[in-house]
Amino acid sequence: MKIVFMGTPLFAVYALEAIHQSDHEIVGVVTSSDKPAGRGKQLRQSEVKKFVLKNELNLLQPLNLKDNVFLNDLSKLEADVFVVVAFRMLPKAVWNIPPQGTFNLHASLLPNFRGAAPINWAIINNEKTTGVTTFFIDDKIDTGALLLKEDISIEENETAGGLHDKLAPLGAKVILKTLDRIAVDQTSIPQQLLGNEKEAPKLTKENTKIEWEKPLSYIDGLIRGLNPLPTAWLEIQNGEEQLKMKIFQATPLIEKHTQKIGAIEIEDNRIRIIHSEGFLIIKELQLPNKKRMNANALLNGFEFKKGSKVL
Repeated sequence: MKIVFMGTPLFAVYALEAIHQSDHEIVGVVTSSDKPAGRGKQLRQSEVKKFVLKNELNLLQPLNLKDNVFLNDLSKLEADVFVVVAFRMLPKAVWNIPPQGTFNLHASLLPNFRGAAPINWAIINNEKTTGVTTFFIDDKIDTGALLLKEDISIEENETAGGLHDKLAPLGAKVILKTLDRIAVDQTSIPQQLLGNEKEAPKLTKENTKIEWEKPLSYIDGLIRGLNPLPTAWLEIQNGEEQLKMKIFQATPLIEKHTQKIGAIEIEDNRIRIIHSEGFLIIKELQLPNKKRMNANALLNGFEFKKGSKVL
């Protein structure tokens, strides 16, 4: 089949490469425009664009998905199907073009974890299983009729980064299966909503902050689910300073105690924070104006003052 692919980050590259190596023909690739990044604000190409240029594929980078010139260029490609992985929400004028439809790959088992950050929220919610789903795009977010699903176990100490690296190749495989299926049968299943599905909203400063009154199991899931990015964080009082502490890795320890909740203690060259259920042992962290480092390395040059605590 003739395919137009749409995507931006590394997660999408796995699928794009799989299609490129298959018998299907990629007639166009749509990705985001180059964005200024870093201190120098130099334009940065998306991971998908880097792959496209390396493999000399037909590249489209529209600023406006409803632009008539762009829509006309898409139509001229005469693709049978559009494949979307980690891209923007498409207007109907785009997803309605190909005769065999436009389908999306989502990194969860829909209808659970609809939204922008399904990999992160599956871990934050301490799920045991997740997976990928392909579905036909409609005019709402992640609500279209289902095509194929495939699940995968979430390991006990899984991070978002680790799960991403497992789901990306799985998603590529499911996309190829979906293309083969659509070529002969476009049958799909409407999503059945029960009303208690878990959501995967965009990650923000507010919902990535560690709330110390939450259970240790939730805090552990939040830290792992935001590792490596955007990273769970909390504010601490250290002497006269208020500091933002990013936590990349920690170990929860359930244990009864009578110590002051929220206090930060250094014991046996370990950083531990007192929680109502026990302790959180900090393994890897980052403080302002410092690099990400393990706790031992930080303690070689940084002092937690007496009485330091979580705010």
